[in-house]
Amino acid sequence: MSPWELTGTIFAVMLLLMALRTPIAVAMFLAGALGYVMQAGWLPLANFLNSATFSRFSSYELSVIPLFILMGNFASQGGISRALFEFAAAAMARFRGGLAMSAVVACAAFGAICGSSVATAATITQVALPEMRRHGYSGRLSTGTLAASGTLGILIPPSVPLVIYAILTEQNIAKLFAAAFIPGVIAMLGYIVAIAIYVRLVPGHAPEHEADDLPRMSLRTIGAVTPIAAIFLIVFGGIYGGLFSPTEGAAVGAAATFVAALLRREMTWPKFKACFLATAAASAMIFFIFLGADVMNAALALTQVPATLAAFVKDLGWPPLLIVAGILVFYLISGCVMDELSVMLLTIPIFYPAIIGLDFGMPQESVAIWFGILVLMTVSFGLLSPPVGLNVYVVNGMARDVPIGESYRGVLPFLASDLVRLALLFAFPAVSLWVVQFVG
Repeated sequence: MSPWELTGTIFAVMLLLMALRTPIAVAMFLAGALGYVMQAGWLPLANFLNSATFSRFSSYELSVIPLFILMGNFASQGGISRALFEFAAAAMARFRGGLAMSAVVACAAFGAICGSSVATAATITQVALPEMRRHGYSGRLSTGTLAASGTLGILIPPSVPLVIYAILTEQNIAKLFAAAFIPGVIAMLGYIVAIAIYVRLVPGHAPEHEADDLPRMSLRTIGAVTPIAAIFLIVFGGIYGGLFSPTEGAAVGAAATFVAALLRREMTWPKFKACFLATAAASAMIFFIFLGADVMNAALALTQVPATLAAFVKDLGWPPLLIVAGILVFYLISGCVMDELSVMLLTIPIFYPAIIGLDFGMPQESVAIWFGILVLMTVSFGLLSPPVGLNVYVVNGMARDVPIGESYRGVLPFLASDLVRLALLFAFPAVSLWVVQFVG
């Protein structure tokens, strides 16, 4: 069997297992193990698992993932999401569609202390959805807004997928976080503009005027979000000020968020235990996906196809931007059937060497960071696009009276905004790289 036929067999087995509803981590592990055994045998696979598993899971950098997840769980269980939404509603109430805009702002703020898209969508939906429906927002606009805004949880640092990209490519996590900041803000503003346009072009999905009983800006409202702003400044100010590493910053952020939850008197013993159980479950899932991807990538490496592909792409002589565009189209398609973590873990080891070997007229580190931001922005499409659309399923499951088709229609304006943002970042790398120059 030729290397290309063997590679096709590995991917076919993985896709077949996925079609049989096998968890993606298990599907990658089994497909990779089969490919490894076909090339090297059982004993080399056992030796690889013995060494690779310890090497992967003993990595100090990986500890940043459960710490940021724990930080988000403390924020969720500590009632911080309600304070954020009330502040955002008070700030945006005077605009038509203001309550939907406030959900966007609340998701962006919550994402700045969470790092998870699904957690951001689910947490803010619990607070915002009842209010939006009570004030006359349609199910389409309400669920579409919340599902799309949840993606800000990974677009605005800290971002778990961005941490994974940094580990896979051996890039500086702090620089990647800095590069994602402006694109994340652009994403938030783009969603607000999409809402403003939609409520004017498609009447009946939002009230003509916001109700008078929305939260108003007050010292209490401002005071409620002050600890959250302080946490953000402590974590990222400390990271970029050189006081601690991203991993240490995640630990400080988790501790500070726990203290903030205690001060709000929202944290109880059952909630405290739930935070750690949820963190353990999410971390175990991510680490298992890591292991499955490692086995599959090792099997693919034995075929020499990734190296051959990188050399082939370099020898094509095509414009580098055209190659990047083709890869992004692949991510758009694959994101419709796989979650963002699995797609990145599976493909970055294949695509990254090809990209880093091309001449973009920039230093290799800048190319790596820019490509990482483009990948992050692209895989977020999969959280909204059918048939997977995990964020859409999560939000729609909390709005049982809204048909799933309505929720998918609701995210269309936001997908249009995503495409505009992606084109901007693709055409102007400086949008992502400008802040990086200030990070030592």
